Amino acid sequence: MVQLRFLLFKSFVLVVLTYCVSGKSFLKHGLGAINRLNPTKINAERYDNYEVYNYTQTLDHFNFNAESYTTFQQRYVVRRDYWGGPTNSSPIFLYTGEEDDVMDDVEYLGFPVTLAARFNALLVYIEHRYYGTSMPFGSQEEAYENSSTLGFFTSEQALADYAQIILDVKKNMSAENCPVITIGASYGGMLASWFRLKYPHIAYGAYAASAPILYFLGLTPETGYDSVVSKDFNSTSASCYNTIRESWFEIDRVAAQPGGLSNLSQIFNTCKPLNTSEDLKDNMEMHYKVMAQYDNPRSNYLPLFCNATDGSSGEKTYILDKIVAGWAAVGGSECLNIHNFSRTKDSGWDWQSCTEMVMPMGHGENDTIFQADPFNLDKYTKECQQVFGVTPRPYWIPIEFGGYGIKTVLEKFGSNIIFSNGLRDPYSSGGVLQNISDTIVAVYTQEGHHCLDITTPSDSDPDWLVAQRDKVISIIQGWLSNWVKS
Repeated sequence: MVQLRFLLFKSFVLVVLTYCVSGKSFLKHGLGAINRLNPTKINAERYDNYEVYNYTQTLDHFNFNAESYTTFQQRYVVRRDYWGGPTNSSPIFLYTGEEDDVMDDVEYLGFPVTLAARFNALLVYIEHRYYGTSMPFGSQEEAYENSSTLGFFTSEQALADYAQIILDVKKNMSAENCPVITIGASYGGMLASWFRLKYPHIAYGAYAASAPILYFLGLTPETGYDSVVSKDFNSTSASCYNTIRESWFEIDRVAAQPGGLSNLSQIFNTCKPLNTSEDLKDNMEMHYKVMAQYDNPRSNYLPLFCNATDGSSGEKTYILDKIVAGWAAVGGSECLNIHNFSRTKDSGWDWQSCTEMVMPMGHGENDTIFQADPFNLDKYTKECQQVFGVTPRPYWIPIEFGGYGIKTVLEKFGSNIIFSNGLRDPYSSGGVLQNISDTIVAVYTQEGHHCLDITTPSDSDPDWLVAQRDKVISIIQGWLSNWVKS
C-alpha cells in the first residue's frame, strides 16, 4: 500500500510539475493529478462507449484574410449510450476541454458521466486547440514554432471552436431542439462559464467546477492562492506549518556555509547535485502547493506529511530532518528530482499565461508559509518577451469576459451558471463564492479541494462531497424542467 501511494504521488507530481511555469507563480490550472494517456489507446476496451471524431476547424474565426481560412483537425469525443434522443429534447452536456489531452478528461472525470446517466444526456467532449492532437499547422512543432503560429492560440478562439463543433453535432443528430449545458473543470470551468455568457443562444446553462474566473489584476489579491495553501497547512497542524516556515531560513543558513549545497543535496537526497539553494526551495514550494491543491479525502497528503513531520523523534530533531521525514511519508525513499520551472516555447500554458491568462500570484515576507516572493509584472513581462517575443495583456480577460463589478453586471444579463468550489482549494480564492442571482449560484464546501466534485464518484466519498454533487444535480434538474415547460 505504501509503495502504491508512492508511485501514484510520484506520477501525480511529475504531471503537475510539467505544467508549472516560471517565477514560482503558477500551477497547472487543470486537474494535474492524472496520468497522461497515449492517444493510440482510444480504441481500447475502456473506450468502447465513446466515438472519437475529427472536425475540420477554421484557424481564425475573427478575421477574413486568406490565412484565416486555413483549417486544422480538431478532436472531439461523443458518448451517446445514455442519450434519450432528439424527439425527447434530451440534453447535451458539452465538456469544454482545458489545457490537456481530451482523452484524459474522458478517462478520469466520472461525474459528467453520472450526469449523463441521470438526465439521459448526450456527452460531447471537445479538445482545446493546441493541445492533444488538435494542432493547427499539422503538428505541435509547427504549431508552436513562433508567435505567428501561436497567435491563434486564445480562449476566444477556443470558445468559437466549441460553438462550431457543437452546432455541427446538433445538426448531424437532428438535435437542434436539445438544450446544451457546458461542463468544465478549472480553466475548462472558466471556459464553460464564459461560453454560456458569450454564446447564450447555444448554451442553456453552465457547470463550472473550480473556475478561478476572478484571479486577475484588480480582482483578487495576489496573495490569494498562497494564503489558502498556508491555511490548509496551518489547519492541519500548526507545528507543521511553523516547521515549514522556519525551514526556509535553515536552508539559507546551510547553503551559505562551505560545502553547503553538497550538504543540502545529501540531506534531501536530490537525484543530482544542487546548483543553487533556490532550486531546492522552488521545488519544495511547488510540492507544498501541489499537496494543498489536491489534498482530497482519498490522498490525505497534508495529514500524511504533517503527521510524519510532527512525529519525527521529538522536538529536538533537526528541522530539516523533520521536513525530510514528511517527504518520505508522502513520496517514498527515492531521490528528489529537481525540476526547472523556466518557461519553455513548447508549453501551451506558458504561452497562454504570457498573453491573456495573466493570473498574479505572490506574497510578502510574513503573510504566508513561504518566504517573500511578490508578483513582479515587469519581470514577468520580460520573461515572456524573451521566450515568446510577446507582451502580456494582464487586463484583457476581465475586459473580454467581465469581472469588474461581476455581481452587478451578471445580475442584469447572466443566468444558469453553477460555480462550484472547495474552500481548501487555493484557486477558490479567485472563484465565485457567493450567489449572484437566483440562477447564477455558488455551490461550495469548506473541505473540498481542486476539481474534486467533478471527478469520478466513489462509495467512500464523504457526505459533504455527495451533498455538493447532489446540489449540482438538483440545480440542473430545475434548468431542464424549465426548458421542457418553455
